[in-house]
Amino acid sequence: MSIRISTEWSYQQSLTTMMAQQAAVNASQNEVTTQKRISVASDDPAGAGKAISLSHMMAGQQQYSDSIDSANTRMSTETTTLDSVTNLLDSARTLALQSINGSLADADRKSIATNLTQIRDQLLQLGNTADSNGDALFGGTSGTSTPFIQNTDGSVSYTGTDSQLYASIGSGLQIATGDTGSSIFMNNANGNGTFNASAASGNTGSLVVGASSVTDATAYANGMASNGSYTISFDGAGNWTAKDAGGNPVVDAGGNPVGGTYKDGDNISFNGMTIAMTGTPAAGDTVAVGKSQDQDIFGTLNNMINALNSGASGASLNNVMNGQIQALDSTQLAVTNTQVLVGARMNTLDQQSSAYSDLKVAYTNALTAVTDIDPATAISQLSLQSAALSASQQVFVKAQQLTLFNYIK
Repeated sequence: MSIRISTEWSYQQSLTTMMAQQAAVNASQNEVTTQKRISVASDDPAGAGKAISLSHMMAGQQQYSDSIDSANTRMSTETTTLDSVTNLLDSARTLALQSINGSLADADRKSIATNLTQIRDQLLQLGNTADSNGDALFGGTSGTSTPFIQNTDGSVSYTGTDSQLYASIGSGLQIATGDTGSSIFMNNANGNGTFNASAASGNTGSLVVGASSVTDATAYANGMASNGSYTISFDGAGNWTAKDAGGNPVVDAGGNPVGGTYKDGDNISFNGMTIAMTGTPAAGDTVAVGKSQDQDIFGTLNNMINALNSGASGASLNNVMNGQIQALDSTQLAVTNTQVLVGARMNTLDQQSSAYSDLKVAYTNALTAVTDIDPATAISQLSLQSAALSASQQVFVKAQQLTLFNYIK
């Protein structure tokens, strides 16, 4: 049995082979040009799926990286602003200490009041600082652009919220990108932060209340819980006694009324508290002692300004300024604590950003391994395929010329 192979079938087979070779050459040329092994999903369905998955992971990581950059910018602005606040508070404290110099004239004290007014207004401006997006740094989640509003009487109101803004910097990971104005400028305890001792404005002696502290926390807590507050009273001979909020004498552990004889520079101690004093009290002079209350820095500065403009001097002025310096120090402590927190958050951002940089390299390498070609291998393969196609074309041309008549000839 003989098998005949028609010329048409031979031609068709040759054309099919050359077309397949041409397609392979075109594909290799595309790989060499684009440096990509996968241009469409059909090139490698499994590889394309893996590439898509890696691309999604990289996109998600980039969103977190962008969030970190935005948070860093916002916190850098907060850091700069708090540095400026610290400088102003330092200046205010220096001026307050200068103002109680007994050699100053009334005009000098009024000049200091003017400087303190400028500091108050600058602090108000800093409190309303906005970030690069125009959002208030210290407004919390309120969305207001001016969380601090100055009232007609010179006092300042906070219109922001007590809730911090947060940014998502990872799966299930958030970080605060700001601090509330209430925690920095408004809600700072006066006195020593636990209790406040202040001389009565009507005192006629030279008594000045100084620093105070809790020396026995248990005795203080028990005493304040049962008494609420205290009033220390002096007679003309320097003797002092203490009464509770109801006007009853305060007694010690043995049931004896607390009190004693005071001399200039002595400390007065009872119920776990110690209060430093200087000067000489007049008969009937009193000192009020109670739990520390929140006092905003603007109110503190206004109290200083009003006292300096009032013409007060001597013990009266010293008592006001000493009390306000304590309140100012409380605000300074709040600012310092906030700066520490901001620094810690920025360190966290830096660590997270570094981790994402490493992940980006790993993801990029993995994606490259899936989608990219080895240039040397691809060029070598293209050369071989091109040579094979050229050879097939030459054979086809020769085969076309081979007919029976050529053979007989």
